[in-house]
Amino acid sequence: MLTQRSRYALRAMLFLAEMPVDGPPTSMTRIAAEANVPRKFLELILADLKGAQLLDSQRGKMGGYRLARPAHLISLGDIIRTIEGPLALVPCVSRTAYRPCNDCKSEADCAIRHAMMRVRDETARILDGTSLADATAKKLAAA
Repeated sequence: MLTQRSRYALRAMLFLAEMPVDGPPTSMTRIAAEANVPRKFLELILADLKGAQLLDSQRGKMGGYRLARPAHLISLGDIIRTIEGPLALVPCVSRTAYRPCNDCKSEADCAIRHAMMRVRDETARILDGTSLADATAKKLAAA
């Protein structure tokens, strides 16, 4: 399951994806209000997203945040990995944080591992194949 932190990050990024590309940066206060994210959590989330180079920020009275690259080049997978870490449900199938399971006799014969590899691959395919632009376009089409 996605944590509340990931849902907040996705909502904030989806909101920023709808902002004009050539417009001014969006203030944290506005992002918090429009994306319905508590400001206290948003500050930490935006710092993580900025650290992952998904956001740019500008200080000062007219400062705020904007996407670091076009919305079609930021996937939902990028955001979730930044906030949550690997997409794998078990460590033995993670591509970025592999660890053998302590109680597994044989990775090659483990039915759980094989099933979780398929889950990881399909999850990654969907999340990495869905950009912020895709998600906001679907949202607009549904409205």
